[in-house]
Amino acid sequence: MSEFSIDSIWCVVPVYNNGATVKSVAEGCRKHVEHVLVVDDGCTDTDVSALFADTDVQVLKHETNRGKGQAILSALKYVHERGAKWMITVDADGQHAPDDLPKFFPAMEAHPNSIVIGARDFSGEHVPGGSKFGRKFSNFWIKLESGVSVSDSQSGFRAYPVGLISQMKLRGSRYDFEVEVLSKSVWYGLKLVDVPISVHYPPPEERISHFDQWKDNVRLSGRHSLLVTRRLLPWPHKKLVKPEATDWVNLVKHPREFLTMLLKENSSPTELGVAAGIGLFLATLPLIATHTIAILYVSTKLNLNRLMALNIQHLCAPPFVPLACIWLGFYVRNGAFIGVEDLKAIGSNLHQHFINWLVGSLVLAPLIAVIGGLVVFAIAARLQRRGVQEYA
Repeated sequence: MSEFSIDSIWCVVPVYNNGATVKSVAEGCRKHVEHVLVVDDGCTDTDVSALFADTDVQVLKHETNRGKGQAILSALKYVHERGAKWMITVDADGQHAPDDLPKFFPAMEAHPNSIVIGARDFSGEHVPGGSKFGRKFSNFWIKLESGVSVSDSQSGFRAYPVGLISQMKLRGSRYDFEVEVLSKSVWYGLKLVDVPISVHYPPPEERISHFDQWKDNVRLSGRHSLLVTRRLLPWPHKKLVKPEATDWVNLVKHPREFLTMLLKENSSPTELGVAAGIGLFLATLPLIATHTIAILYVSTKLNLNRLMALNIQHLCAPPFVPLACIWLGFYVRNGAFIGVEDLKAIGSNLHQHFINWLVGSLVLAPLIAVIGGLVVFAIAARLQRRGVQEYA
């Protein structure tokens, strides 16, 4: 890896119909870096090329709107061909302050194999409640998919190491790109590093947003589903950066420390609730003699609290939950309840009722998982609040 240099940084401003603010954003970036690229993603409100005709800011144009993710990928290819080592993306709507750019430089120099994310300060005025919730929700999914906690996974103010990101297979073309690249970068061996930044939200009547609450949320949900599914598959991910080795020898030598680590890992109320839900869901399925293996595998893959997921499965131990599944499955398949004598004889002919068990479990498992997860979340949240109050 070459030494860090400001001259190797390109600042990229993707823009779609933010003609009123894009020039001031790009010129603000130009004060801190030599190379600034504006990606016109099919703007219809202004002639972006004409807007920057009297400047040294470069413009890359999409003839039609292809999405923010595709604009970033086009810029990535453009700057890579011109020898860039780093690409910093800045939103064109004026939300980000170009004067925060120097805050990224020390982190970029110290962590060359990382994506540096600008964590927005949401303590100011006019911050939408939806943005606060969306950030927490997105952070949770990134943690589930990658095992890494970030402060602001929805921030568009980021520094990307060009050479590494250019080697990654990325499919998101719109806002889903920004979550996909974070999870996949961790899979590829990169780190995620936060730096605090300011943020400006104008009053609601002056705000311009191109986020479609229906279409973009569907895209994000679909992308997260694909990422979680891939995370659960057993084959390993390609590594662009060699991972640091875990010192398992010392952990085994010190079982108390190892147990403490397991107790504390991924133990926020939300994470404990999800771990409980997953454990109960799998424990309800007819995974005969393999429940513990399946729960350990899934909880490890999804970076959930393994002790919670493993221990809560005992609530679904025979006979009650399996019998309830068989009873329900028989009704779903036959339209009548199983007879008392047949129910008593299940122990000796369980194999004949496996399909009933499976069908019934597919109905009961989600219900038990949701209820159990919510109960664990509520208890953990209450204990957390009580702990904070006692500490205060």
